[in-house]
Amino acid sequence: MIFTKNNISSDLERAWQNDKDHVIHPYANYERFHEDGSVVYTKGDRHFIYDDKDRKYLDGIAGLWCVNIGHGNVEMAAHIGEQAKNLAYFNTFEDATSPSAANLAAKLASLCPGSLNHVFFGTGGSMANDSAIKIVHYYFNMLGMPKKKKILSRNLGYHGSTYLAHALTGISSTHIGFDLPKDMITYLSAPYPYRRPDEMTIQEFCDSLIEEMEHKILELGPETIACFIAEPIMGAGGVIVPPDGYLIKAYELCKKYNILVIADEVVTAFGRLGHLVASKEKFDVQPDIIVLAKGLSSGYIPLGATVISETIHKVISRPKPENPYFSHGFTYSGHALACATGLKNIEIMEREDFCGHVRTVGPYFKKQLKTLEDLPVVGEVRGSHFMLALEYVKDKRTKESFPAEINIGKRIYHSAKKRGLIIRPIGPINVLSPPLTYDKDAIDETVDIMKKSILETMNDLSKEGHL
Repeated sequence: MIFTKNNISSDLERAWQNDKDHVIHPYANYERFHEDGSVVYTKGDRHFIYDDKDRKYLDGIAGLWCVNIGHGNVEMAAHIGEQAKNLAYFNTFEDATSPSAANLAAKLASLCPGSLNHVFFGTGGSMANDSAIKIVHYYFNMLGMPKKKKILSRNLGYHGSTYLAHALTGISSTHIGFDLPKDMITYLSAPYPYRRPDEMTIQEFCDSLIEEMEHKILELGPETIACFIAEPIMGAGGVIVPPDGYLIKAYELCKKYNILVIADEVVTAFGRLGHLVASKEKFDVQPDIIVLAKGLSSGYIPLGATVISETIHKVISRPKPENPYFSHGFTYSGHALACATGLKNIEIMEREDFCGHVRTVGPYFKKQLKTLEDLPVVGEVRGSHFMLALEYVKDKRTKESFPAEINIGKRIYHSAKKRGLIIRPIGPINVLSPPLTYDKDAIDETVDIMKKSILETMNDLSKEGHL
């Protein structure tokens, strides 16, 4: 719905107008925003969110992959209030800390696999990925290997929107106009089984990806490559699940050539795949660095973390003769209120067994959503547990995509929204990543709305001559 002066109350009218006049939105669509403005959302409860007219929606995207314990958690809200009364903030530079920062770091060290025992805090995933790269470069400089600067990323990978994190992101359409620092970054092929060459089996496709990776390492020179950064399941690129064995083999290559591995678990951690940290538990891989955000605080307070291994920490914590300082940090690193929120979030998730719920209900969610593959335009339903996507095609046999101008993902998004479900459109793909409070009733309603919305969109496309 378009909000105008005729259909919202005066206070919300003011908010709508102020937003339209003054707020620069992430990924704003300026073909429409100047005229339409924003939808005003006012409150949330578990996996529901409400707009200014008190219309109720299923939040099928958990805000943006992050409200894992659900909206309006009273225990969390009370805890945030109490912490704010005691100590909202003091810097953690040099030799200052707070109980919440220290205790959250210890908790994350206990959750992360292997010797990932040291934590650098920031305010989100982009900052955490920037910090990871900066730490990796510093590490190799301290080892006397200053040529190791290059970074292996992947097409369709998403790692953030700060200057470097955006450059790491392999979604080329988002780079236009920004002149990002991409000279040291190489983008490998996305491990995208649905879009593999027709003649290839999944195993052959996996092998080809690893062959490509090793060829690129040798072409660039292992002595010049610092790290490989990868999401275990690619999120904003379209919920792309790699072939079985791909991550293990990619990590083995990195170990062979002394390349550090950064696991970007901004989306996949804190229950979305049924584990608090997914790398080892779900994918059987041991990164050198894990990057966390989003579900770390369930979005209640901005928070991110870069968790590094004992090996890396021993090197970067050595004082340099010319300057003993590790000269990296932010005003809000180790923010007391944010870290207290992260601790409470993990406490709630563990006590209420959110991960167990996701492991139990997640397969049902995917199975029910898979029934939509019977529809002519649904090429694939993919993902894992509470991280799922539908990809639409014009021809299921050839996997021919709809023309971009058809904007099928956005059409289905609008159709679902008017039925009370918020999903995320990414080109010809719709993403579902709801709060972990989603139960079977919410899943059944979601699948029903998706089916009706897809059928309605198919009917519209048929009338327009596109089907």
